[in-house]
Amino acid sequence: CSTCREVMRRFLLLYATQKGQAKAIAEEISEKAFAHGFSADLHCISESDKYDLKTETAPLVVVVSTTGTGDPPDTARKFVKAIQDKALPGDFLAHLRYGLLGLGDSEYTYFCNGGKIIDKRLQELGARHFYDTGHADDCVGLELVVEPWVDGLWAALTKHFTSSRGKAERIGALRVALDASRRMDPLKPELLHIESQVELLRLGDLRRRDPEARGQNAVDGGRSGAPVVESESESSLTRSEPPLSQAALSTPAAPPEYLHVRLQECPGQEESQASVTSVDPIFQVPISKAVQLTTNDAIKTTLLVELDISKTDFSYQPGDAFNVICPNSDSEVQNLLQRLQLTDRREHCVHLKIKEDTKKKGAALPPHVPDGRSLQFILTWCLEIRAVPKKALLRALVDHTSDGREKRRLQELCSREGAADYNRFVRDERASLLDLLLAFPSCQPPLRLLLEHLPKLQPRPYSCASSNLSHPGKLRFIFNIVEFLSHTTKEVLRKGVCTGWLAAVVASALRPDVRVSCAEGGKAPAPEISISPRTTNFFHLPSDSSAPVIMVGPGTGIAPFIGFLQHREKLQEQHPDGHFGAMWLFFGCRHKDRDYLFREELRRFHQCGVLTHLKVSFSRDAPVGEEDAPVKYVQDNIRLHSEHVARLLLHERGCIYVCGDAKNMAKDVNDTLVEIISKQAGVEKLEALKMLATLKEEKRYLQDIWS
Repeated sequence: CSTCREVMRRFLLLYATQKGQAKAIAEEISEKAFAHGFSADLHCISESDKYDLKTETAPLVVVVSTTGTGDPPDTARKFVKAIQDKALPGDFLAHLRYGLLGLGDSEYTYFCNGGKIIDKRLQELGARHFYDTGHADDCVGLELVVEPWVDGLWAALTKHFTSSRGKAERIGALRVALDASRRMDPLKPELLHIESQVELLRLGDLRRRDPEARGQNAVDGGRSGAPVVESESESSLTRSEPPLSQAALSTPAAPPEYLHVRLQECPGQEESQASVTSVDPIFQVPISKAVQLTTNDAIKTTLLVELDISKTDFSYQPGDAFNVICPNSDSEVQNLLQRLQLTDRREHCVHLKIKEDTKKKGAALPPHVPDGRSLQFILTWCLEIRAVPKKALLRALVDHTSDGREKRRLQELCSREGAADYNRFVRDERASLLDLLLAFPSCQPPLRLLLEHLPKLQPRPYSCASSNLSHPGKLRFIFNIVEFLSHTTKEVLRKGVCTGWLAAVVASALRPDVRVSCAEGGKAPAPEISISPRTTNFFHLPSDSSAPVIMVGPGTGIAPFIGFLQHREKLQEQHPDGHFGAMWLFFGCRHKDRDYLFREELRRFHQCGVLTHLKVSFSRDAPVGEEDAPVKYVQDNIRLHSEHVARLLLHERGCIYVCGDAKNMAKDVNDTLVEIISKQAGVEKLEALKMLATLKEEKRYLQDIWS
């Protein structure tokens, strides 16, 4: 009741989320708070009209995710802008006590940077911790930090409220709190100290996960649909072994139901991508060209797609990224409908409302599910049905599973004791909800459960691979068709949600025999896709055109640099007497004759002097001549030209741009730069790390990387 809510010990709980992770964790904290004698006032950090840190007297708990290459999530844009106002005095938030949990992925250089930005600024404004900051790593499993951090939160809050600062807040709630403590068995965890990791120092020490345990993106062979061979004695998605199979389990409480779903027959209505919800403007644009850049025997297939944006007001700079709004696989949607026994109702309209008797605090309709759209549309365009199920979803499935063994296994997978099995068979194998439903046939969840737990289908970002000066009214981008093996109950070859769909959309336009094609004037209209701009673009050429530029982009990481070079070429044509700095490109691929992207265009840029230095490495080709140490990767070539690289960065105020794979390449390039600076400047590694950090602060070391 509202009276109980007022007298219990209140804290403000904010979350800043991009894909729903931070929100789910904040909701879990909110649900657990009552059992520990607290009341959480839960809000998205973007809802600035519902809280005011300037006058807040209760402790603050913040859960913050990280997006892009180290940005706070989109929902935190306005908040971060507000607190970064330089006019705010240093004691603006001196009254505030807070605890912060940051979410990130250590495969990226700026680990947990969204949380770190907010944490640092709150400190600068005078706020102080009542609880140590936690940094959870999605690379190894968020729960390894999240669960103990949440467990320790209650002791930290208790300490705050019993301190001299908390006495005034505690007096009115003392009687109720004492009464509550008699009714409940209080949890008394030790206050957990989670060390904040120093970003630059941890780069060289982070060990990569075992690729065999993780499953690889690249697929060299294998038959789709082959059953996974299992020994009777070994663990699998559906089977455990001692000691887990015999252990008493600590499972989370069942997440409260909060949606009422009504399926209603509705007249045939035309549904398009335009119905997808988005905070950014959406542009529906035709595909004017599609080219296969790799040969048919290349390990990965790379496509270039050109969009006609001439009839829109969509604009971009070289280096910008944009979003492609994509659907789920039609076959996976149909399989999910069939498994849920809803195939005959797929055209029914979905209407949602909040259950009147829900126990979920702050329950709200999911904003990414539009009202009155068909069930098939929602599963196709609105829900991330490929999302790896969180433990809360697994716990919810338990209550809809009739077979005892299957129920026990689902309980194990969502329990603390089963964390290793969850990581191995669900998270690392990228199992989806459909995989689980096929693996546990007695599980019959209602549609409500999917709508409550599946996150929004996110648009996929791509780098612009063109310049508007060179290709007016056109926007180009490139991508690999992602393929990977999924091992759940059977071995399945899957394609990426977006790249698989894009490949199918442009298939009719591709003529791989000549490796070039374009939309020809015919009766059939050009296929269209929906795109939206990204608001956090930062990967731009220096404003001073005389500054030297070093570009590092193996594989599809070359995309923004093609735009850079096209742009520079046009600028040099327009300003023949201008002073333009040197441009270096370090490119790498597997085979010179199979996947050397933009080979002829790069050679032309080099020959005409726009690209002053072109350094290419081939990782799978046999070395030529009698080289002792063949140059296999971009970092090898950078090391080979270390004196030039160091001079450009340290003495000529050059800028270095790195684009591509975060897991291996970006880390290896970073380590190589530390090594080069240390050697060429004659300093220790720690000092070299500081010098590299300075380049980042000055926006002269920029990364556009992904995993």
